[in-house]
Amino acid sequence: MINKLRITACALLLSTAGIAQEVEFTEYTLDNGLDVILHQDNSAPVVTTGVMYDVGGKDRINNKSGFAHFFEHLLFEGTENIAKGEWFKIVTSNGGKNNANTSNDRTYYYEIFPSNQLELGLWMESERMMHPVIEQSGVDTQNEVIKEERRMRYDNRPYGNWINEMASNLFKKHPYKDPNVGYMEDLDASTLEEFKEFFDIYYKPNNATLVVAGDIDITKTKKMIQDYFGPIPAGKEVTRNFPDEDPITETIEAKFYDPNIQIPAIILGYKTPGMIERDAYVLNMISSVLSTGKSSRLYKKLVDDQKQALEVGALNIPQKDYGMYVVLALPLGETSLDTLVHEMDEEIVKLQEELISQREYEKLQNQFENQFVNSNSSVSGIASSLATYQMLYEDTDLINEEIEIYRSITREDIKRVANEYLNPNQRVVLEYLPKKDVE
Repeated sequence: MINKLRITACALLLSTAGIAQEVEFTEYTLDNGLDVILHQDNSAPVVTTGVMYDVGGKDRINNKSGFAHFFEHLLFEGTENIAKGEWFKIVTSNGGKNNANTSNDRTYYYEIFPSNQLELGLWMESERMMHPVIEQSGVDTQNEVIKEERRMRYDNRPYGNWINEMASNLFKKHPYKDPNVGYMEDLDASTLEEFKEFFDIYYKPNNATLVVAGDIDITKTKKMIQDYFGPIPAGKEVTRNFPDEDPITETIEAKFYDPNIQIPAIILGYKTPGMIERDAYVLNMISSVLSTGKSSRLYKKLVDDQKQALEVGALNIPQKDYGMYVVLALPLGETSLDTLVHEMDEEIVKLQEELISQREYEKLQNQFENQFVNSNSSVSGIASSLATYQMLYEDTDLINEEIEIYRSITREDIKRVANEYLNPNQRVVLEYLPKKDVE
């Protein structure tokens, strides 16, 4: 009787998790090209309004970098109907909060409000899209803000520049080679006309996705969206023609000296398929095998058993055009960087030569099932995921179906992908060193 009760309880739990994970949404496009996604969840009186623009660090104007990240800041300066310095005051005084973030591939602005302020959120985002004030004083202000941000996040932060250094060595042609935040000399040399031109190219409804998630009425929300966003004219179609990267056929050795660190790091970087490709999902699984949790292969070997590393990790960095796969470690004591490379390579070779065990495979599947169940635990998270899947993956249904990709990955896939992408002649070996080691 006890066993039967336990089985029933487990079945109920799994059934509930499956139901909770299903995300229902409504998707359509306005006449001006704005893609709209609505998700209704009336369980709490909260609503998220977000706009994702198909513009990121890879996009340039006159071959100058950093504009998308700059606009992440600049478009909070104010609009024709929101005075300078008032944006955040309006949000907080109405019980809300907001933020924005930029990747190499997209920029996302969002507000989280009590649901009775939905219309305010829609109006503010329509103002940002239609009526921003782009003037020299705002450009000058944000230029100083971004310089300070760069100092804090990159130049003065221990290990802050490793990802930029790896990208600059992995990519030679594609703009992924440059920092997402851009180069300060590019921004310093840019004119007000260039900033206005950049906005006119990329920040238009036909280059954006609006997502509204939370305590909403679908019919009423559609009406408000039409009222606020419908009149915004479409821009010209955005076209891109980035150069293809040549394959890496010989190991690239590089060094970087960071004055903010005392312990060196060794970083192995590989150029991998874009985020939409199935092999990118396999690489996520390989990362888990190598470094997720204390029982993972690299952690158990280098940190626990052999005590050769303070930290070790493997991660797949997804991007739309090309991904980056990185394996890194910090040595413990007198362990040399060459020793760490040898030991990490041993584990990669094992993946290339042997199938992972059935037990390890089942554990891996459980990890990704768990991540899937917990991936959309908040309305704001659901909003961001919906926009991301729609814009970058071109398949909004992935919010419910992505787990099927992971379920379809076999032990043979893991071996194949490790052999295809993770070879010494296809990588960058970056020694990330303390400044004092400069000869």
